[in-house]
Amino acid sequence: MASNSFGKIFRITTFGESHGTGIGLIVDGCPSGININVNAIQTDLNRRRPGQSTITTQRKEKDEIKVLSGIFENKTLGTPIALIIYNKDHKSEDYTHIKNIFRPSHADYTYDVKYNIRDYRGGGRSSARETLARVAGGSIAKMFIKQIYKNIKVNAFVSRVANIKINKNIHELDLSKIDDNIIRCPDQNISQLMIELIKKIKKTGDTVGGSITCVIENCPPGIGDPVFDKLHANLGKAMLTINAVHAFEYGSGFDGTYLKGSEHNDIFILNKEKNITTKTNNSGGIQGGITNGENIYFNVGFKPVATIIKSQKSIDNNNNVVDCIGKGRHDPCVLPRAVPIVESMTYLVLADHILLNKTVNIKNF
Repeated sequence: MASNSFGKIFRITTFGESHGTGIGLIVDGCPSGININVNAIQTDLNRRRPGQSTITTQRKEKDEIKVLSGIFENKTLGTPIALIIYNKDHKSEDYTHIKNIFRPSHADYTYDVKYNIRDYRGGGRSSARETLARVAGGSIAKMFIKQIYKNIKVNAFVSRVANIKINKNIHELDLSKIDDNIIRCPDQNISQLMIELIKKIKKTGDTVGGSITCVIENCPPGIGDPVFDKLHANLGKAMLTINAVHAFEYGSGFDGTYLKGSEHNDIFILNKEKNITTKTNNSGGIQGGITNGENIYFNVGFKPVATIIKSQKSIDNNNNVVDCIGKGRHDPCVLPRAVPIVESMTYLVLADHILLNKTVNIKNF
């Protein structure tokens, strides 16, 4: 049985294929009475939409959201929320040449082995177009969270493309500048270098990967569960379900493994308001799987997009060695469109943990 659902209490189930009728989702477990702004959902979807710049796929989709159930007079009913986005600009003929070919580093072979059938049109269910539903679900999760913890902010941004990276600390960046350029990097000088590299790679028919950094500000202490439902563990799972993600680290991550305990430990201190805080934040705002009130930050590593417009050797479903050439409209770098996906998955994890926390400690509500 395929796993198409995410979350325990605040739970989404997504459906649809890249070149099918549309992409949709069911949101279950969202409390009633939550104010919903459908235009705000559309705004979030527009940040993920294809064709938005010269460094993204030129597939033209408006990605207009349609509400089927669960919302009445702009408020949630407490019943399942059903949403759908219809596909408009799918060119399935671009994929007939790979109907029987397993594309390198794609899910073609593994889907074929598992199901003995696959939708070769744009990758079908394995296509990143499925993430449309996650962004819509994350938008609703954000609206729910904002009505409980108004000051929580989630901001993701492109921090590295190949070997070009931001060399500033997070607190030195103006996160309000993330959408000021097409790569969604808040460092304006570095962003131009990233854009130039992607354009250069695109001309060669190749692709490039990199990293997205996400920061959660003003999350109160006490959110998260110990052992198997640690907040960082569920954030890691959420990120690793995103297409092309190959790595996740939070807090000091791998860099912290080079330090001694005396160098890495976050010393507790009292701030001006006499609240407990930490002198440093190598823990990334999470200790023992539970938030400590400091900013939560993590990095998500994306591999280069698998579809390249170059000839590669591969195997077909009759075990013949064949030439495989990518066609269609694809991103030379997935990072700028992945920023809202990372933010949405973060909001989904937080919404689920906030509701889980209510069952553990009612004093937090």
